[in-house]
Amino acid sequence: MSFRTALILGLALVSGLSAAAGVNALRQPVIPDSPDVVQIVVATADIPRFTTISTDMVVMHPYPKDLVPSGALKSLEEALDRVVYVPLLKDEPVIDSKLAAKGLGRGMAAGIPDGMQAYTIPTPTVSAGVAGFILPGNKVDVLLTVSSSGDNKDPTGGGSTTPLLQSVEILAVDQRVDAPAENKVNPKELASVTLLVTPKQAAMLALGQTKGILHLSLRNPNDRKPTRRGMVTMDDIRFLEGKPVDPTPKKQEVEEPPPPLQIRTLRGNQESVIYVPSTAPKKSEKR
Repeated sequence: MSFRTALILGLALVSGLSAAAGVNALRQPVIPDSPDVVQIVVATADIPRFTTISTDMVVMHPYPKDLVPSGALKSLEEALDRVVYVPLLKDEPVIDSKLAAKGLGRGMAAGIPDGMQAYTIPTPTVSAGVAGFILPGNKVDVLLTVSSSGDNKDPTGGGSTTPLLQSVEILAVDQRVDAPAENKVNPKELASVTLLVTPKQAAMLALGQTKGILHLSLRNPNDRKPTRRGMVTMDDIRFLEGKPVDPTPKKQEVEEPPPPLQIRTLRGNQESVIYVPSTAPKKSEKR
C-alpha cells in the first residue's frame, strides 16, 4: 500500500469517526447547565383524571427558566404516588395544584377538594342527562320537578320546577371520569352522574330526589353568572286552563304626572325659573 493510499484511508477513517461522534451527540438528550434552563417534571403521556402517577408517566425535562409555570414540580419524588385532579397532556409540565396531596390514597376520593363532596344521582330519563351530551368536567344546573294534587288549594296548579343548584361540576358520568373521544355518552348506558358539591348541596340533592325528579341543564363553560329564574308552576304555562301563552307581555299603563308648575322671577336683568316642590324637583335655571 502506497503512502498516498494510506493517507487517504486515514483521513476517511477520521472523518467517519468524527461524523459518527457528531450524530451520536445530537441523539443524546441535551441537559445544559446554563442558569437559564432548569429541570422540571413533565408527563410522558396523557394522564387521565384521578389516575395515580407512577414512574413511567413522568420524566425530568429541561425547560427555559423564564417560561417555567408557577407551581411546576422540580423532582420526580414530588409527583410520584399522587392522584391527578386535572387531566394532564403528553409533554405538559406537572403543576402542583393539579395533583392531590400525598398520602390521600387512590381514586376519586383523593381528588376531591377540601370542603367538597362527590354525590351521585340517578338519571332515569334521557332528558335528565341531556341526551348523553353531558361529559365529565361539564357544568350543569340541577332542576327539581315536583308533582302535586292540583286542587283549588294548590298554588302551583298541579306541579312545579325549581332551580335547585347552579353551575355544578360533573365529576363522572357512570364510571367515566374523562370525556370519550366522540364527546358523547350513549344515552342507553347513562345510569348515573356524579357531581362535585358542598355538604349542604349534597343534602339538598338527597332531599330533592326523594320528593321529586332531578333534571340536568347543560351550561356554557364560560357562563358563570347565576341565573335569576325562580320556580315555574303549571299555572305559569297555562296547560290546565287550555289557554295559549301570550308571547308579548302587556305593557302596564302608567299615568303621566301633570306638568310641573313654574314661577318665573325677574331681578333686574336676571330671569330665573322656580319649580313648585310638590310637582317637580327643586331646581332653578338661570338665563
